[in-house]
This record gives sequence, C-alpha cells and structure tokens, in this order.
Amino acid sequence: MSLSAQFPEPIKLASPHYAELVTTSNFSFLRGGSHPEELVAHAMAAGMTALGLCDRNSFAGVVRGYGTARDNKEMSPDFRYLVGVRLVFADGTPDIIAYPEDRIAYGRLCKLLTIGNKRGEKGNPELHLKDLFGLGDLAVSDIHGPPEDFSQGQLFILMPDEANWGLTEKTLDHLCRQAPDRVWIAGVPRFDGHDRSRLARVDALAHRHGARMIASNDAYYHQPDRSIVLDVVTCIREHVTLEEAGFRLSANAERHLKLPEEMARLFADYPDAIAQTQVFAGRIRFCLSQLKYNYPEETVGNGETAQQTLERLTWEGAAKRYPKGVSDAVKRSLWTELCLIGFKGYAAYFLTVHDIVNFARYERKILCQGRGSAANSAVCFCLGITEVDPTQRTLVFGRFISTERDEPPDIDVDFEHERREEVMQYVYQKYGGRRTGLTANVTTYRSKSAIRETAKVFGVSDDTIASFNQLHWGWGSKLDLRDLATLGLNPDDPVLAQMFEVVKVLRGFPRHLSQHVGGFVITRDSLESLVPIGQSAMDSRAIIEWNKDDIDVLGILKVDILALGMLSCLRRAFELLHVHYDKQYQLTDLLSEETGQGPMDKARVYAMTHRADTIGVFQIESRAQMTMLPRLKPSRFYDLVIEVAIVRPGPIQGAWCTLT
Repeated sequence: MSLSAQFPEPIKLASPHYAELVTTSNFSFLRGGSHPEELVAHAMAAGMTALGLCDRNSFAGVVRGYGTARDNKEMSPDFRYLVGVRLVFADGTPDIIAYPEDRIAYGRLCKLLTIGNKRGEKGNPELHLKDLFGLGDLAVSDIHGPPEDFSQGQLFILMPDEANWGLTEKTLDHLCRQAPDRVWIAGVPRFDGHDRSRLARVDALAHRHGARMIASNDAYYHQPDRSIVLDVVTCIREHVTLEEAGFRLSANAERHLKLPEEMARLFADYPDAIAQTQVFAGRIRFCLSQLKYNYPEETVGNGETAQQTLERLTWEGAAKRYPKGVSDAVKRSLWTELCLIGFKGYAAYFLTVHDIVNFARYERKILCQGRGSAANSAVCFCLGITEVDPTQRTLVFGRFISTERDEPPDIDVDFEHERREEVMQYVYQKYGGRRTGLTANVTTYRSKSAIRETAKVFGVSDDTIASFNQLHWGWGSKLDLRDLATLGLNPDDPVLAQMFEVVKVLRGFPRHLSQHVGGFVITRDSLESLVPIGQSAMDSRAIIEWNKDDIDVLGILKVDILALGMLSCLRRAFELLHVHYDKQYQLTDLLSEETGQGPMDKARVYAMTHRADTIGVFQIESRAQMTMLPRLKPSRFYDLVIEVAIVRPGPIQGAWCTLT
C-alpha cells in the first residue's frame, strides 16, 4: 500500500467571511500607526471581504485607501473598501462609527463634519451628539432651509466606554430610538484576561435594546511591529517621553489587523458577531466612485451650451492671434482639441479659466500667464490663457489631455504675487463660499522633524538631537547607523536601533493639513456635500480635506491660481520702459526675440548665462543652475528647457548627472 493511500488529502476549510469595520489610519493625525494604503493592502492580502476606514472626525485619508483598493482590484475582485468616520464628541458621548448607506447619506456626513470644523479649532473639530440629529446651533443656523437630520441613511457602530457603562447604555438606547435597525455595538477583545465577561456584557447590552454585537479589533495599524510607532506618535501628541507616558500607551501590541481565522477564534462563542460584519457591509451601497463631480455649467445666458461658447470664443481668439489668417494646420489642431474637450466634457472648465484670466488682465490690469502642460494647447493660446503659440514650438497636446489617460486637465495660471488676492476674492465672490474651496496640503514628517520628534520621545538630550541633524540625512537618503560612531555613540545600541526604525516609518507620516497655495475646487452644488470643509486662518477662505493628488484620483477638476514674483518684476520693467523710453511691450514680445523678430538681440542675453550672470532670473538663479550654465552654454530657449530639466533632484539623486 502506498503512502498516499494511507494518508488522505488534508481537508481545506474555507476561511470565515470577515470585514474589519473599525480602522484608524495615520490620517487621524498622531493617533494611527499605518498609512491607509498599508491597511487596505494588508486587508486584501489577509482575505478579508471588506475594510472600512473610519478616521477621527475626518475623511482626509479615505481617498488614499480607495486608490489602493481600486488599483489592486485584480488581486481580490470581491474585496470592498468602505468609507466611514469615527465621530468623537466633545460632550463625553462614547465614540460612534458612522457609515453612509448611499451618496445622499455621505453628503450629510460631510456637512456634519463641516459643522464640527467650523465650531472647533483647526485640527480639533468640536461635535456634540445633538449635532448628529440636526439639533445643534450651527446645524440650525448654517444649513439653508429646515434643520437636517444628519443621522438619516447612516449605519452606526457604538464603541463602548468601559469606564462608564451607564453612559454607554444611555447612548445606545438613544441611538436605537433615533435609528432603529441601523445600530450595532462593537465587541472588541482587549486581551487583558476579561474578554469573556466583556463580550458577554456587550452582547447582553445589545439584545436589551434591539441592536446586535459586531466583531472588531479596533485596529490602529496593519501589523504588530507598528505598535511602537503608535506609542511614539501618542507620546508626540501628549508631549511626553515613553518613560512618562504610562497608561496613555496601549497595554499590548494587539491593535493590528487580524486574519479572519483569528477573529473567528476570538469570537467562537459569538459567531453571529462575525456574521454581522457581512450583514453590515452588505447594506452599504456607497463608494467614492459615485462622487460624480458637477462642475459649474458656465453658460453665458444666450442659449449656447458651454461647448458652443468655448468654440465661439476660440475661433474669435484665433482670428486675433493670427490676423493674417488661420492656417490649415492651426485649424486642424483647434478642431482636434475642441472635439476632445467636448468628448471629455471639459468645456466649462476652460471657460472658468478664461473668465478668471480676462478679469485679471482686462479689468484689473494684472499680468498673468498659464504654464505647465496647458502651454501645449492651441485652444489655451487662442483663449489668451497662455502666450505660447504651440504651432511655433515642439509641443504635444496629448501631454495636456488625452483619451488614453483618464486624468482631468490641469491649467496652472501665474499672477503677479502682490495682486493674486484680488483674483482669489473674485472667484469667491462669483461662485460663493459654499461652492468654492482651496485644496489642502498634507504636511508630513521629513527626516529632520522625524528624528527630532522621535528622539525626544526616547528621552534623547537636545544636544544629541542637534548632532543627529548634522549627519545630513536628507529626505531621499538612507539612515546609516554607522554614522553614529562619529558622534561617539554606539551604532549597535538596541535602543538607538529601535528609535531609528521608528524614524524610517515616521518619515512621510501626515502631521496636519494646511492650505494649498492656490488650487481651487469649484462645484455647481454645495461643496460641503462633496467633501468636509475645514478651518482657515482667513475667515473668507474655505479649505477642503483633500489634496491635489486625492482630487486627481477622483477626477475632480481644480483651477490653480498661483503667485509669481517674477511677473511683478516684469510689470515694473514694462512700466519703466514706457516711462523712460516710451516703448510698449507685452509678454508675447518677449517670445518674439527667440525667433529673431523682436526688438532686441537675444545673443547678448544668452552671453550673460554663459557667465552665470543670472542672479534674479527666474528658474536659473540657483547655485546648481549657475554651475551648469557655463558648461552647457545655451544659445536658444530649448537649451534652457533641457538645462533646467537636468538640474532637478531626480537626475542628480539618480546619479544621471553631477554638478562638480
């Protein structure tokens, strides 16, 4: 008898269906130990059916997780990424996890979070339980029409406050009365020897009020070794060292995403708690892909559609740009671009930028200039958005808009830095504060700040921290512990090794949200139903919780209104030429020099670059640029384009070129 006949094939048990619905990322700012991308990728690899991201009073990180789930759909086709929020209240109410069932409910949550942001300080929203049901003061005064019950369409998971079971039961009773059949209470093992009695108590509490217990590990990081990272960011938040932190830190390293099999084992006495994760996830129909962006129509009131208006303005502009007649080549380019713009539905976006540029240039006499990939567009040139004729340059429109790339166009317009505020206020006045907001910047830890903050937590002295920063570990460089020997420290010290392992992880962690310099998001409907709006130092400005990368992922259009000091210099130069020499120049006249049609000799200008005499010249005044210019000796504008592209961090760090 063969061995294979003696020993049958092992029985393969199907993995239990489990979804982790209480997950905190580092976008809860100093309260999570993993990026949203890491949490989603780990959940997919672990075989979970779904993962819900619910950061503290914020949707700031949800797009990061969505992008990871979408880009890795082939790896786990049935995996679902769910968007929720952990509502943390200032009135002592236990935390409530809220998930919108549909798009309308998601909009209500955004409005609720906006109310918390307006009432609280920056980075610290202030919500009360009555706000959830539309009974708060700002809910009544700030929302047009009758007060809105923000709890409608939400699924709730109550997180028990084990220090106050009475308040927990009171809150559960209130929720169940207000939202019947939409409330669960989380059963979370704490691994402290009392989990059996804890889960029994939560289950009994749920049954008394007609709710259900739902299984969760209340995850704050994706794998156990991130426990120390959570401890460090907790100490940074509380301004204490690890020795002083005490009970502020987690009692163990169990707050990570666990395998479905492990969760089933932990809830072996309550299998329905595992099953309820599937019931809960199955009721959610909302996904971020449903955020269909509704851009303002930008119609002019004469019966034309936005596309018809754009085509009319383009051909009118072409007649002005080419007074001797529009060539067949230009006509082909314009028709190709207009057809593509119409196919992609971007006509209103071009009209918005055209209107802003016209206001600045003709009403306020402000110098402005479109730049970036928009300079590849003949339509932008004819509309006056850019001053670069793409027919006279080797430019590719596909770099700007393409059917192959599902990305929105990005038109950056520079304005005189001293007068940009006039343009920004025009945008707010035209579209209104409820439909206009600036994108956020996510300020992250870089090498020096990560080393400084982590070293403080580990109790390292200030003079030693200053010595660490003298080692010149830049953003793109590796941390080499052997360098510590030059400071008289032991590179093999396990505490130092652990500290710098945390530093490696902390680099790139979000610290807080700040204001983008000029990236506007404009909507046809209320902006606060698309994304929560945060606090700004200036009362007249609204800031959304997503940065430019997030809105690119969601296909949301933005208009960049940027400030450039060199345009202010050019304006003054034009004014001086007019006053002292009675000469009138425009930006287009500067470009004519390159083709030999201008009033001045370009060779003299390029000769100055050969001597590195470029202090005060935009783009080529840095030390690195001044080192490269005498070697390349540019003699035409495209030579400068190449030279500027070479002297960038990427080519230098990749050892593609050296400046020595």
